[in-house]
Amino acid sequence: MSTNQPPVIKDMFPYLRVRNAEAALAYYQKVFGATLRMRLDEPGTGRIGHAELTMGPSVLMVSDEYPEHGIVGPQSIGGTSVSIHLHVDNADAVLARAVEAGGFLVRPATDFFYGERGGTVRDPFGHEWLVGHQIEEVSAEEMQRRYDAAMAES
Repeated sequence: MSTNQPPVIKDMFPYLRVRNAEAALAYYQKVFGATLRMRLDEPGTGRIGHAELTMGPSVLMVSDEYPEHGIVGPQSIGGTSVSIHLHVDNADAVLARAVEAGGFLVRPATDFFYGERGGTVRDPFGHEWLVGHQIEEVSAEEMQRRYDAAMAES
């Protein structure tokens, strides 16, 4: 591979750093139906150094905070600038499950111009999840037209 060529990306795994990874793993399994694939527990401390959950065709990696190495989660830095978008079969039901399990509803489910119904929940560990399902097929051109109209109204 030439250094002038971009790499061939084979997979992309979100890696969440959280305070209390044990509780986060349980939350993601309960709310999203994730399955624990593997985990590494740090000897003597009980911290989870690395865990992997499968969620549909994707892998979500999770670890406890390691502030001594600069590894901290949203609760330690006062928020997050990243959100994870999940496509599901019923966004309303998943959002309700997330809140019932201790999440905070940031934005209730709404129908959007781009053909999706979705909302946003912040999990108890500070990460935000955009949860949606498709309600109609929208071409890129139609989406741009609708976006232009929505921006003109705001």
